[in-house]
Amino acid sequence: MRRIFVTGIGTGVGKTVVSAILAEALDADYWKPIQAGDLDNSDTENVRRLVSNSKSFLHPELYRLTQPMSPHAAAAVDGITIELDAISKSIPFTLGRDLIIEGAGGIMSPVNDSALMIDMIAALGAEAIIVSRNYLGSINHTLLTVEALKRRGLPINGIIFNGGPVQSSTDFITRFSGIRPIGFIYEERIIDRQMVARYAQALRREFRR
Repeated sequence: MRRIFVTGIGTGVGKTVVSAILAEALDADYWKPIQAGDLDNSDTENVRRLVSNSKSFLHPELYRLTQPMSPHAAAAVDGITIELDAISKSIPFTLGRDLIIEGAGGIMSPVNDSALMIDMIAALGAEAIIVSRNYLGSINHTLLTVEALKRRGLPINGIIFNGGPVQSSTDFITRFSGIRPIGFIYEERIIDRQMVARYAQALRREFRR
């Protein structure tokens, strides 16, 4: 069973859609340990609407925070403390299926007053998939994310580029980081199960290599 941690180069780069595509491609389970804000329309519920296979199980969040803020700040508002030990002890049992774990924000986002999202990746024994999105500054943000993971000795499965490839940026990131691109997601007018299934088919082939 692989634990695949979906992290982004920032907030709003498409981690949830990528998580749904990966869950669909691998018939994998999904877990978001920390949901901050949007409790009635959580990332877990969005993935549930996008995944169509009958094998994936979506596990409930461990922490459901009321405010759309960084996890440590949202937890403070709610009067609780997020504990990495509690998260690592709550890894769902998946009956031998891979587990897609979605993070919050980027890898240096605070989990609590003493730990960052990158510490959660290490505590969960997961390999990272980085979601990059092409915008001015994304080369810098993507390479910083790769560098931080490498410095901790954490495995990186690959990079998924969301919003379609800008060839010069993609080529530079791939060459400089040494990390393979495993998928490209284009700007889509409609994000639904059919769209997710289409991208999942392409990713499924990539993971079989």
